[in-house]
Amino acid sequence: MNTITPTRRAALLAFGATLLAGHAGLAGAQTYPDRPIRLLVGYSAGGGVDAMARLVAPRLSALLGQQVVVENRAGAAGVIAGDAVAKAAPDGYTLLLGDSSTLIAKYMQAKLTFDPIKSFVPVAGLFKSPLLIVAGNDFPAKTPRELVAALKAKPGFYSFATSGVGTVQHLGFEMMKGQSGTFALHIPYRGAAQIVPDVISGQVPLGVVSATAGMAQAKAGKLRALAMMSNDKLPGAEDIAALSTAVPGVDVAPRLFLLAPAGTPNAIVERLGEAARTVMSAPDLHRAAALQGAVPDYMPSAALATALAQESARWGKLISEQKIATQ
Repeated sequence: MNTITPTRRAALLAFGATLLAGHAGLAGAQTYPDRPIRLLVGYSAGGGVDAMARLVAPRLSALLGQQVVVENRAGAAGVIAGDAVAKAAPDGYTLLLGDSSTLIAKYMQAKLTFDPIKSFVPVAGLFKSPLLIVAGNDFPAKTPRELVAALKAKPGFYSFATSGVGTVQHLGFEMMKGQSGTFALHIPYRGAAQIVPDVISGQVPLGVVSATAGMAQAKAGKLRALAMMSNDKLPGAEDIAALSTAVPGVDVAPRLFLLAPAGTPNAIVERLGEAARTVMSAPDLHRAAALQGAVPDYMPSAALATALAQESARWGKLISEQKIATQ
């Protein structure tokens, strides 16, 4: 007579539970989505990331047959929203519109409650948001090469403003400094709204801002657009040289991407990724994004996973090398 030991019984029960969970997950994926989906944004309504979320959400809703609701969870450079999604059920009904700040937080915030790479599964890359280095009209440079020359001629004499310590704007300029052997003093602002007016008035000689924030004033002759910080081609800014023409290898732009909680079934990730691919291929979306200063940059899940890992490592290395203090 064969008897089942307690250990074997426990193993069989665990195996059965795994099978049931797998079947339940498969069934859920086959009917997904059957209720509204929350898309969390880590910034206030009306900002650039929020604008991109509201550009994409109704288009995803139409394809998925369920409403995609944008939910703003502002604070801590996107960390509050990231924490909420990392802790959500991995069922595809709570998603995050992450940005590069999510990756940087790993190195800048000592008490981060989630891992920007391990706590999520990448769904799709969506946009990049080109950045612009602007200067007052009396600044002694008009091109990227002249900018580097001016900084080298007077180390520490000039300062540059960004929307805060550890932002892509800040780290991108630090990358340029490290690779060009130059030095300028960083002046962190509490947000980007006052940077352009202060550059125009001469309160600060240099600023790093979104392309749309600087281009209109540059075209009006109120300030000078010195360099795009990335090699992206943004409509309306084709005549502004890339910073890489003076400092090869510097190609920096905040990235926006769609994330789901780790453990989300592959079938759901694929369903969302295919919907995102369709949305991002629409010509009208490209035109609408350009008005917001964004460039569509669709990536499927696997390619995005590689890109995020590389970008995370890049920021970590820069923060360590430049000895940028964590918060």
